[in-house]
Amino acid sequence: MTDSLIPPTETPPVEGSTAEAHQQRADGGVWEHPSWWLWLIVAGSVLVAAFFVARIWGL
Repeated sequence: MTDSLIPPTETPPVEGSTAEAHQQRADGGVWEHPSWWLWLIVAGSVLVAAFFVARIWGL
């Protein structure tokens, strides 16, 4: 028995696979945009540092 030829652009059927397609998680999770959190932490650090610089400068 010969196998049928499958074009290179198509995926052949998988034999014996019992797995189901998994659901992809929704976009917009807390860690989806780490650059936003990094910017927020840096901005907070700069504000705290500016507070202490202003206190020292005021002495």
